[in-house]
Amino acid sequence: MRKFFRGASFYILIFIVLLLIVQRWGMEAQEIEDIEFSELYQDLMNDQIVSINTQERSVDGVRLVNGEEQEFTSYIPDVYDDARFTEILTEKMDEADLTVGGEPPAETPWFINMLPTLLIILVFVVFWFVFMQQSQGGGSKVMNFGKSKAKLQKEEDRQKVTFDDVEGMDEEKEELSELVDFLKSPKRFIELGARIPKGVLMVGPPGTGKTYITKAVAGEAGVPFYSISGSDFVEMFVGVGASRVRDLFEQAKKSSPCIVFIDEIDAVGRKRGAGLGGGHDEREQTLNQLLVEMDGFGINEGIIIVAATNRPDILDPALLRPGRFDRKVEVGLPDIKGREAILHIHSKGKPLDDDVNVKVLARRTPGFTPADIENLMNEAALLTARRRAKRINMATIEEAITKVIAGIEKKSRVISEKERRITAYHEAGHAVAARCLPSSDPVHQITIVPRGRAGGFTMILPEEDKSYATKTEMEEHLIHLLGGRVAEKLKLDDISTGAQNDLQRVSQVTKAMVTKYGMSEKLGPMTFGSGDDEVFLGKDFASKRDYSEEVASRVDREIKRFVDGAYEAAIKILEEHSEQLEAVAQALLKMETINGFQFEKIFKGLVTVEEEDTADSLEKKLASIKIQAEIDSEKEEKEFKEQRKKDRQVEKNPKEIKEQEEKLQEIQREVREGHQQKESEESFKEGNREEDSAKEDSTTEEGPKEEAPKEQGEAREGSAEEHAKTDEDPKDSDDSEKESEEKKNQ
Repeated sequence: MRKFFRGASFYILIFIVLLLIVQRWGMEAQEIEDIEFSELYQDLMNDQIVSINTQERSVDGVRLVNGEEQEFTSYIPDVYDDARFTEILTEKMDEADLTVGGEPPAETPWFINMLPTLLIILVFVVFWFVFMQQSQGGGSKVMNFGKSKAKLQKEEDRQKVTFDDVEGMDEEKEELSELVDFLKSPKRFIELGARIPKGVLMVGPPGTGKTYITKAVAGEAGVPFYSISGSDFVEMFVGVGASRVRDLFEQAKKSSPCIVFIDEIDAVGRKRGAGLGGGHDEREQTLNQLLVEMDGFGINEGIIIVAATNRPDILDPALLRPGRFDRKVEVGLPDIKGREAILHIHSKGKPLDDDVNVKVLARRTPGFTPADIENLMNEAALLTARRRAKRINMATIEEAITKVIAGIEKKSRVISEKERRITAYHEAGHAVAARCLPSSDPVHQITIVPRGRAGGFTMILPEEDKSYATKTEMEEHLIHLLGGRVAEKLKLDDISTGAQNDLQRVSQVTKAMVTKYGMSEKLGPMTFGSGDDEVFLGKDFASKRDYSEEVASRVDREIKRFVDGAYEAAIKILEEHSEQLEAVAQALLKMETINGFQFEKIFKGLVTVEEEDTADSLEKKLASIKIQAEIDSEKEEKEFKEQRKKDRQVEKNPKEIKEQEEKLQEIQREVREGHQQKESEESFKEGNREEDSAKEDSTTEEGPKEEAPKEQGEAREGSAEEHAKTDEDPKDSDDSEKESEEKKNQ
């Protein structure tokens, strides 16, 4: 209702009402009878007319009706002569007491004459109002387009977000905690001469929680929080953005201490003078004003600028220098522990079933951002509500993961049997190739049901988070990607367009291996290409090649060598596992979707796919195998526990412990006696050597040559005696070692 009173339609309505009032203004409410001229003529001849007024051919006046006066009006027709009517009036004026009057021609009021001009002016005013309203994004801000659009969120008005609501960002929270301490107690920092960063730039992929953690900083500090988008500064009128920047900082100074958050700052902070044809005057003036304002306010005024972007490479260097954005906080993807904590947060308020394992879900969502995880749990809740269930179970969350990754399942699409066979062999080729590669991640799910733009997919989830990829892993990834095309060629003797995305990824990976990662042995550990893409000129369109045509030819040959090698390896793997490939493809044709456990049993041959099998019968076979596997696992676990219990009982037998201690003491005594005997023999030999060295002075050179064999013989005899002592009873020695180990364990 308030929008109606503020809009132009309300004022137009008022103008129309006033116009109607003016038209009706002055009109008497008394009733006037309209009579024919013939009746007027009869009354005039019968002296029933009291007074009459004429105005051109219109006549009005007062007549007597049954002795009472009544106003009337009439009109003299064109067939009647005015002169004749004038004669009659003249006669009646002489004979009877008839009053004859007249009125000058009516003049149009001045305000009626002004109506066309006013109407034209009104049209222009309405047009300008609508134009300015659209250019300002709506609202009644025609005269305030130079004001800042920042939204002030005070502590009492907003839902408070603290660091307890942010998980998976331990390092980021530690980095930003200094801002909280400064906003709470700036005196402690000022006394030490410390300067808190004026600006903090949050950099990270979309959905990692840059805005959310900034709100948490404001919530922890309990200060006002201004939020504005970078695009809100830029308008079609030059100078508007700079005016809004000035107004923003004026408002922030009034609310100091506070936090000013600029989301997507790359919209206004791009490099100046970039792009074809120069820069954008309005954006550059806005950026210049922002740079001046960030240098303008004092060091300890308590205003902290926090900006977020996922494209730091295009920001102006002057914006990133110390003194403006002093600190840069990288907000990355959460690891498995972070995803587990985020899942706990987003599962609050959602009734989870007992079979939901958050740790397993964290392992199955590598690469998910906090926004993806929130969307995942919301999708699971929506699927549960659609099925009229009361609690969210593990299967529903698994389906939500697949939906977030690959899109919705399109079971209603009509697919021919030929295309189903092509898709089945294609996806089976991917799965079998991945299963046979030692460094590949395990297969999680295979389906030939279309999802999104894909006719089917093979989902391979890593068992752990990875930050690096080795050359072997990348080569095996190429084999896995080419497995679908090779399977089509081997089984159908034809190829299809379904491998288009696989081939595109193969080209990207091999090109990166050769030109970026230096994995080519012939080209060596070098990178080719500047890598500095001109983001304003279409990246590759303006990229510079810093190598010759000869090197480019060698790069192409190396890329082809990697691809050909992976293709040959894929052919070899699928030819060796042709039976498994056929079994997986037939299972997909019958069941359409199989999970990792089912694929593993079919690949190992524990479940055979017969021609007469249906989807239900095949699922029963796999279910029985799963039940048996669970029984075997429980049996093994039970046997292990029983054996462990027996071992503990043996260890706790006091009689055996005492015997082990006595044997250990006897072994230690024998070892000490052997060491003492060995020391006495060595001292005896040392004495003989001293006597022999004394005799050398008085004998010839042949003496030592004769003594040498004797000494060597004695040494051999001594070593033989030691060997005999140590090898007297090897069995006892082994037993003693085992007993000593058991003693240590006890």
